[in-house]
Amino acid sequence: MGMAADPYSILGVARGASEKDIKSAYRKLAKELHPDTNQDNARAADRFGEVSRAYDILSDKEKRAQFDRGEIDAEGNPAMPFGYGGGGPGAGRGFGGGGFGGAETIDLGDIFGGMFGGGGGRAAGRAPPRGGNVQYRLDVSFVDAATGAAQRITLSDGKTLDLKLPAGLESGTQMRLAGKGTAGPGGNGDALVTIHIQSHPFFRRDGDNIRLELPVSLDEAVNGAKVKVPTVEGAVMLTIAPASSSGKVLRLKGKGFTRKDGSRGDQLVSLEIMLPEGDEDLARRLDGWRDERPLRARLGV
Repeated sequence: MGMAADPYSILGVARGASEKDIKSAYRKLAKELHPDTNQDNARAADRFGEVSRAYDILSDKEKRAQFDRGEIDAEGNPAMPFGYGGGGPGAGRGFGGGGFGGAETIDLGDIFGGMFGGGGGRAAGRAPPRGGNVQYRLDVSFVDAATGAAQRITLSDGKTLDLKLPAGLESGTQMRLAGKGTAGPGGNGDALVTIHIQSHPFFRRDGDNIRLELPVSLDEAVNGAKVKVPTVEGAVMLTIAPASSSGKVLRLKGKGFTRKDGSRGDQLVSLEIMLPEGDEDLARRLDGWRDERPLRARLGV
């Protein structure tokens, strides 16, 4: 296995780049390579994973400093003088389902921060090799990803964990479980978990927001109404103002995905007026009535 590319090169920024420049570069690449818009492009999915791993290191001050000092490599592993570490023998294993008792609970926020210390005074070249890393794929439902619901997983050794999803989760995000890889003379390797967020029948992600097209009847649009609207946390009541047109967007605050800072995006509800087919009574009621407004004038027609 070849060495991972330099995270600065992956994001296309200089080593002295500011946090703002790093975040800007990441957002641009993440939008361009996101799996939701590149479903038939395997290379884009791989690149998205690389970009996410690079941002994971450079957006964390401690990890970035460790990388700059040569203490960890581009994948966040402790730097080994003779190339020890790297991907383990369990690459591609999937998670098991639920139904297991006595699961251990892990908070990724505690695991990720400050995993690796300094050299500890050990002479260069004498550190025994750690065990191999084991890679996993975790498919998470759209609703669970948005709400941060805990996920029960089964590792290659048969042990189960209740995994707490981190804020700011995106499809392609890779997480690291320290010491959950294969055993080695220098300690266990890590488990590398790549998250894939599943699509939803009617919700669609738009950055940190969630979009929904809501069917409404003609009388609800004309006269206004209070209607039930689904959200990732259950149905809520939404007020539709009188004379609402198709395409009008209503906002439900704090019903989107959780950001890294703990705040929530919104749910954006687009109204879609659904006319009944073959309703003769409606046709009779509109007979002789015409809307004389120049509705298409701004289109030049």
